[in-house]
Amino acid sequence: MRDNTYIKLESICKKYKGYVGTRKLLEEGFSNRQIAVLTREGYLEKICYGVYWLNGRGYDKPLDYKCIEVCLSAPGAVVCMDSAFYYQGVIEVEPDCLSVATERTDRRVLNMNFPVKRHYFSKSNFEIGLKKIETEYGCYFIYNIERSVCDIMRLEARDIEEILSEVYKNEYQKKRLLKYTELLRVKQIH
Repeated sequence: MRDNTYIKLESICKKYKGYVGTRKLLEEGFSNRQIAVLTREGYLEKICYGVYWLNGRGYDKPLDYKCIEVCLSAPGAVVCMDSAFYYQGVIEVEPDCLSVATERTDRRVLNMNFPVKRHYFSKSNFEIGLKKIETEYGCYFIYNIERSVCDIMRLEARDIEEILSEVYKNEYQKKRLLKYTELLRVKQIH
């Protein structure tokens, strides 16, 4: 490839600072062949169909890149359960798999570069506890702590005493958690 292609890519890196779609690359004058070659050479990292990460100088992926990338792949996806705890600072160790919730009718394929555990929820309670996080690299959706506690208790039947003790420190959060258990029909809470 010509040197001016790499120079053009460098200017694209400065302009977009992260994720860019195939359409934008084509608008900037790259051909599909050039995009394929740049991907093979490691200048572009394919995230999902039609979305790339620009491996530019001085730009590292953000800490929450997994959340952003899964929402780029499936815009209706929501980070949930133990992954939601991690990205909201409740737990310190990142889970091995990114837990993601989608509506039952959403059948988009999530072929990510990292392990993803998908959970399907009915439309009636899908939006309960949903928060939108805006970052400079893109946005993503995540369930709040109370919703995540209920989902773990309901779906994984795990003992989460340590997390509950953190939630129960605040009386307001305790009342919110009890409200969520009622909305999501979680029977047992300590």
